Amino acid sequence: MATTTGAARDEAARTRGEGTAATDAPPSEWSMHEITRHTGTTSRTLRHYDQVGLLPPSRIGANGYRYYDTDALLRLQRILLLRRLGLGLTQIGEILDARLGEREALLTHLDLLRLEREQLDRRIAAVSTTLDHRDEGTPLMPGTMFDGFDHTIFEEEVTTRWGRRAWQSSDQWWRSLTAAEKESFGQEQKQIQADYAAAYEESLQPGDERVQAVTTRLHRWLSGPVPTITREYFLGLADLYVADDRFAANYGGTDGAKYVREAMRVYAETAQFDPS
Repeated sequence: MATTTGAARDEAARTRGEGTAATDAPPSEWSMHEITRHTGTTSRTLRHYDQVGLLPPSRIGANGYRYYDTDALLRLQRILLLRRLGLGLTQIGEILDARLGEREALLTHLDLLRLEREQLDRRIAAVSTTLDHRDEGTPLMPGTMFDGFDHTIFEEEVTTRWGRRAWQSSDQWWRSLTAAEKESFGQEQKQIQADYAAAYEESLQPGDERVQAVTTRLHRWLSGPVPTITREYFLGLADLYVADDRFAANYGGTDGAKYVREAMRVYAETAQFDPS
């Protein structure tokens, strides 16, 4: 026969095991084993991606083996990169389902790689600076030690609740700050948290003018990384402070976070916000 049928290819793969591609398989198609060998991911992960609709195989042979073509490899490449950047599978699916053309997809991929490289460069610089300070015996500043680390820990929450653009905007704002500005921003956050804690310890009502003054500062503090603060955003953030233990920890735990949430709700009744 001049051509080899799909069944014959599958049989050839079966006789050698799913781990290898058939000798006459087209160069634009690879078996699951070849994919795992080249990417370092596992067959279990690939099956999971299939189950959640993120990466189905290009075809399943008569022998039950899974095969992936070039488009599937490009999609897997983007999935693995987005996972390394901390995105969840749901968010990755939304990004991929934008159905960009191949060139646009690769340009987006390139932008993400550059972002990852920039983050890595900043982390290297932060560790190098820490070593220099240790060697010289000079004080260490948290804003310097953790540059490139800390501001991304809530990326997935922001993206999920308010969209990728909201995260990108706040991330761009953070990167535009000088080291001194970052330090000042972090100090103001700590002072706001401390003032809420003091008010809570004094049993001040959330609507007390002193507590509302702190909440006014919180609103102003948020306006740096968030250019548009609607009432819905502000109240959603108040709920997030309670729902997420990592946020609640900033206010001494769930009880403290609930106190802050109530103060924010009282504030939102009369405060001026950006239009929705």
